Amino acid sequence: MKKSTLKMQGISITFPGVKALSNVDFSMESGKIYALIGANGAGKSTLMKVLSGVNNHYTGEVFIDGAECELRSPKAAKELGIEIVYQEVDVALAPSLSVAENIMTNVLVNKMGKQQFVNWKYIRQAAKEALDRLGVNIDVRKSVAELTLAEKQMILLASAARERCKFLVLDEPTAPLSNTETENLFKVVRYLAKEENVGIVFISHRLAELFEICEHITIMKDGQVVKDMDITPDLTINQIVEYMLGRAIDETYKKTQVPIGDVLLSLENLTEADGRVKNINLQVKSGEIIGIAGLVGAGKTELCKTIFGAYPSGSGTVKLRGKDITPKTPAQAVKRGLALVPEERRKEGVIIDDPVYANITISSLQKFLNKIHFVVKSRQLDVARKMVKDLGIKTPSEYQQVAHLSGGNQQKVVVGKWLVSDSEVYIFDEPTKGVDVGAKRDIFKLIEDLAAQGKGIIYTSCEFSEILAIADRAYIMFDGGIVKEVKVSETSEKELLYYSTGGN
Repeated sequence: MKKSTLKMQGISITFPGVKALSNVDFSMESGKIYALIGANGAGKSTLMKVLSGVNNHYTGEVFIDGAECELRSPKAAKELGIEIVYQEVDVALAPSLSVAENIMTNVLVNKMGKQQFVNWKYIRQAAKEALDRLGVNIDVRKSVAELTLAEKQMILLASAARERCKFLVLDEPTAPLSNTETENLFKVVRYLAKEENVGIVFISHRLAELFEICEHITIMKDGQVVKDMDITPDLTINQIVEYMLGRAIDETYKKTQVPIGDVLLSLENLTEADGRVKNINLQVKSGEIIGIAGLVGAGKTELCKTIFGAYPSGSGTVKLRGKDITPKTPAQAVKRGLALVPEERRKEGVIIDDPVYANITISSLQKFLNKIHFVVKSRQLDVARKMVKDLGIKTPSEYQQVAHLSGGNQQKVVVGKWLVSDSEVYIFDEPTKGVDVGAKRDIFKLIEDLAAQGKGIIYTSCEFSEILAIADRAYIMFDGGIVKEVKVSETSEKELLYYSTGGN
């Protein structure tokens, strides 16, 4: 099987106020799986957006099979056999169309451009064959809007495979997946590499899984490659982290204990109107960090949104200091002292095209009004500058578009806007999803600081090690309900997993 080669040489790119890549070299060949990692803001996603034609104002050279080529548009990259699957899979799919239509988009566009009739039998059959090749069983007539995140990823992979791509980039593909879904993804990735001769770039902050799936690793820091090597048995996660951050770091997070006061928030038989969560009873005390543990699909996100009024409650109550405050809308929740850092930060947590200062102050605009109720921009900027400094947000200025920040820094902006609002209860839904080990520790420290101020914290995660590291108590969810309450000091990952899979 003939190998294809790809070489990127001397790649540099600058955005307003920041040099994102500086003279980067990156090489790969088809049939192999490459890990590309780095702390948030290291430049890995920026480099891959150059490769996929999105960041088209780069300098440097790109060679495929020895021939120099220009990657100045996504169309040009696709024609050269390069595909990318982003972490936000919904961006690349048309949710109102069927599975078959999404897989066969290029065929449909070509036919429409030539005003030809569409052979729907062929479209559906070809889409089914593309899924069958990957060992994936999804009804091709089904609307994409009805699919799980894992199934949506498979649609994108099937589409890429059908286009006979040479090189495929997977950006944080396992971040939203359960363990079983991750194993299924790995099977498909291995098949594409070994049987379809595709060269695959695998970007992930879950460092342990890189040893399972990848053969070679490239580590970036501050827009440059700092290490490029094969993955060998003697390579350790600690070594990788040290290359990423430029310093050694203890993987074990040591939580500081703070005084825990009286009950601040209580849920009494809280049930979401459509039954996505039911009969939830829990308490959060001031200064206490409550973990909500559960696998993907257990109902953690649905619970957070029900507490926050984003999903309507069918019955039950949310009480703050003993008073019923059950919110009907997120606006009511904010007024009543609740804050939610959502799982899907780009879609629900920030206004991606607005600057940092506007995002940090958006939840507390009343604080920045003058006597005639106009927003005073200078006040916004003063508060935003302080928050950027306090949270260590890496940005050239408060005017920078949030879209140009790394995932970890976007998450800090989401947290920052709620710190300005001075809420009483903070709900964190998978807050470390897609962030590096350094940013994760920063987020843990922020949460601890809030607890030390007497705030109540709800922290949901399917990463049980995080629950054990940050929480005081934990409630375990399964199938939309709480099945067990445990003291974190008296439990283990094994016990959390047992109850989260339906054990009793």
